[in-house]
Amino acid sequence: MNEKEEMKAYLVKELALMLIENNKDLSIEEALTTIFNSETYEKVMSDATKLYYQSPGYVFSFLNNELKTRSEER
Repeated sequence: MNEKEEMKAYLVKELALMLIENNKDLSIEEALTTIFNSETYEKVMSDATKLYYQSPGYVFSFLNNELKTRSEER
């Protein structure tokens, strides 16, 4: 695993933990599924955006906003 892949994996792990902290009823599987199905995940995985260089808290703000927007649309 190269440095970029390690950074991306670390960020996904941290995002999952933050999701679980915010919603105690969420399992690790549900948290990871939520992340993997998000636009934020696509941006984290993109070498063009370099979002994986940002702090987990910063990226979580994007994910949290995306999830809030998604739930409001329903």
